[in-house]
Amino acid sequence: MNTPLAQPDAIPAKRQILAEVLLVFAVFFVQGADPVPSVNEPYYLGKAIHYWNSDWGQGDFFLEQSTDATHLIFYFTFGWLACWMPPTVLAWTGRVLTWALLAWAWRRLSFAVVPRRWYAILTAALFAGLLQWCHFAGEWVIGGVEAKGFAYVLVLLGIEAIVRDRWNRAWLLFGAASAFHVLVGGWSVVAAGVAWIATGRHRPPLKTMGPALLGGFLLSLLGLLPALLLNLQTTADVGRAHEIYVFDRLAHHLAPWLLPEYFWPRIAWFGAAAAAWLALSWAPAVDQTMRRLRAFVAGAFAIAAVGAAIGPLVYHQSTVAAGLLRFYWFRLSDVAVPLGVSLALVSLIVRLRSTRPTLGRCMLLVAIAAAGTHLGLLASRPLCRPPAAHRSIDPAYQLADFLDWQDVCRQVARSKTISQGSRFLTPRASQTFKWYSSRSEVVNWKEIPQDAETIVEWSERLKRIHGSVDFRLPVEVARWRLWERQWRAPIWEGGPAQLPDGRDMAQVAQWLRTIGEEYDAKYVLTVARPRLPLPEVCGNRSYVVYSLE
Repeated sequence: MNTPLAQPDAIPAKRQILAEVLLVFAVFFVQGADPVPSVNEPYYLGKAIHYWNSDWGQGDFFLEQSTDATHLIFYFTFGWLACWMPPTVLAWTGRVLTWALLAWAWRRLSFAVVPRRWYAILTAALFAGLLQWCHFAGEWVIGGVEAKGFAYVLVLLGIEAIVRDRWNRAWLLFGAASAFHVLVGGWSVVAAGVAWIATGRHRPPLKTMGPALLGGFLLSLLGLLPALLLNLQTTADVGRAHEIYVFDRLAHHLAPWLLPEYFWPRIAWFGAAAAAWLALSWAPAVDQTMRRLRAFVAGAFAIAAVGAAIGPLVYHQSTVAAGLLRFYWFRLSDVAVPLGVSLALVSLIVRLRSTRPTLGRCMLLVAIAAAGTHLGLLASRPLCRPPAAHRSIDPAYQLADFLDWQDVCRQVARSKTISQGSRFLTPRASQTFKWYSSRSEVVNWKEIPQDAETIVEWSERLKRIHGSVDFRLPVEVARWRLWERQWRAPIWEGGPAQLPDGRDMAQVAQWLRTIGEEYDAKYVLTVARPRLPLPEVCGNRSYVVYSLE
């Protein structure tokens, strides 16, 4: 028999609240404290730095030719710190700020659902673990600094407002989240709308929410309008750009079923978390707080279900499917399911400790052990490991030696002969080149633009310079031929990271000069062996910088 949480704790004193927030922050610190830069930090922080300091990465294709529309609020409100901080300090400052805000928001949400002291630390650890292990489309909340970290702070506060039946506040918070990250906030609005409908007779009338809905919409326009105007006047093939974005570059987020090595482990773990959520939701909700939380998670499930229904289109109408799948249909469910499981499980444990003490204590010990094991595994990570931005690349294109890579980039930064606006041909996986050197590059695999025109240009540059993998069309994916590849650069397969042995190095050098003239690149950074008949500028045992002039 389910009973409500008996006699919730009185409102904690400020010291108690501060202690809980600090402990939740410690959990998030352990979760996200990877060496700088993380996977997306060179991408988003690079844009933020260049937004305020145009000399940094001057002449870079991604920084200057691609549109800044989708994260302008983040660049404007956070990027100004780059005027005083180097990139690494900027990243750590942003991480600490984001995790602190997330800890504060999580503690508020957790106490709204489980009004017991100290339990917010357990729910936070369970949430962090489930988020890492049980995602479907690779979404994360606690990690490097970028716009969506701040957006998720507002989303957590919005969910707290919903479970406390403060709908007007929720609409304003979700609107503000949309200003920072239009998809994170936008999908949260949709899930909240589903929750409002599902609440039935207990929901507030629509007319009482009118001003808050309008206010939230107006706030969201700060992120929504730039996104809507992104391709308004483009002459590029928008359909082709969508296919490149969804199928060639971001299938692991947008259509993971096309990548079997991603899909099957993910669906197994996410399915387990979803089954746990359904099991926890099987019994009738004990109060409106849990009903509203369940309804929000159900809304996130509904969004993901629509995305799954779009999936089969990739085999019949690939352009249409790409145009729809680019909206990250699985993003919110990746967060909502771990959130729902962690809060519902601990809520159940608290109730059982009152009605069935032995079972409640056993479940509490198991939950603490699971959370502790996850945090213990994270805490045991090597301190001197390369940053995620270096080790996350496909092994086929992995940079050979991180310390040597870092060293050669810093030699470029210190060089008296390499001017600030000089452009480089770099390895395909060189997403941290600008981070360490502050110099521009022609293109790299990580930094895909957002607007159609530069997406197409980005793809053409990769094919021209690196022989980028050209995936088969989705209709052929249905025949399990996804991994058939076509190389487009026969002289220099794999680009600067993989100079081919046995080639005529004079021919390769001439080809590099031709590419350099085509893209106004004055230097090339590549592996040290084999040597090229080009003037050497700097280097070490693994990498060398050549002049193309």
